[in-house]
Amino acid sequence: MTYDFDQIIPRRHTNSLKYDFAKERGKPDDLLPMWVADMDFQAPPAVREALAEKAAHGIFGYSDPDEAYFEALANWFETRHNWTVDPHTAILVPGVVFAICTLIRCLTRQGEAILIQEPVYYCFKAAIRDNNRKVIVNELRFNGRQYRIDFEDFERKIIDNDVKLFILCSPHNPVGRVWTKDELGQMAEICLRHGVFVVADEIHEDFVYHAHRHTVFASLSEEVANNCAICTAPSKTFNLAALHNANIFIANTQVRKAFQRELDGEGFSQSNVMGLVACQAAYQHGAEWLDQLIGYLEGNITLMRETFRTRMPQVQLVEPEGTYLPWVNFSSLGLCVPELDRLIIERAKLWLDGGTIFGASGAGFQRFNIATPRSILQQALSRLEDAFQQK
Repeated sequence: MTYDFDQIIPRRHTNSLKYDFAKERGKPDDLLPMWVADMDFQAPPAVREALAEKAAHGIFGYSDPDEAYFEALANWFETRHNWTVDPHTAILVPGVVFAICTLIRCLTRQGEAILIQEPVYYCFKAAIRDNNRKVIVNELRFNGRQYRIDFEDFERKIIDNDVKLFILCSPHNPVGRVWTKDELGQMAEICLRHGVFVVADEIHEDFVYHAHRHTVFASLSEEVANNCAICTAPSKTFNLAALHNANIFIANTQVRKAFQRELDGEGFSQSNVMGLVACQAAYQHGAEWLDQLIGYLEGNITLMRETFRTRMPQVQLVEPEGTYLPWVNFSSLGLCVPELDRLIIERAKLWLDGGTIFGASGAGFQRFNIATPRSILQQALSRLEDAFQQK
């Protein structure tokens, strides 16, 4: 079956956070939204059919995942990521950020230090601060082409601040790196040496391009697996965010029990039944849809790259190795953050994610969501080019 990702599905007046709440978020109503990380594509047909069947049944009582659900998980990770999953290590929660907050509370005390690598997904810092922990930043280093890890600074920050927890973003949002096995191994070794537990947010794991390959952090070794929690969800891969279903893998029995106790204390038990249905259907029947989607997104990346190269050479696409959220460098324009925001919002009429929400080192950058029909991306790029001509 060939899937049509060029089809435009109207999303306004559907309670879409991306399209319907500009005014509530302090933005003009006439912006083209390419910010929050959901896609403008319908979920795979098999997912929609499974949801329709469940809706037709009409009973939405308390539900738990069965053996077929866990088989779907295991087959997906084995086939796509060469990672053997033990279903007994999986705990279902409403979302990855929910899991990160829960892990922060059950593995650290108030005031203790947690390490992140900025620029990085802004919810990491919020989760740490909202739980009254201390944010420690290991800045990623941009060499003009891609971002690298400063391992010396990474270890020094852990030692100097007695860091207890490290939140890893892999693949990395927003800089688009797919960390190599060697890079992951160096981080794992340092964390093991200093007793730092790793929370690996791998929600973008299925979006990897060209010769790059995602390595599940827990697959590095049994010792590493026992020192980490792997946070996954079908939400990014299959556009299911509002169904609130994430699968968290914790091999360490003691940590898993502590995590479950924290969940019990929060009053969380059964998952959203529609989330269970959608996840199982996606992992059982969504592979071909995803393969075609990745090919389509690669075409969108090519369009963006060539447009910048030929029509806006002062703008640099930081070549994405993964995710559908390219990181774009506007720093050669020499604009301060408010000036760049005005260019994007007032002249280009675009709603992007400004770089500084990911950390101070994001100044001069913007994050684009290109998981949209190509005609919409073309419209966004044309608006940006027109803004440059007005400048």
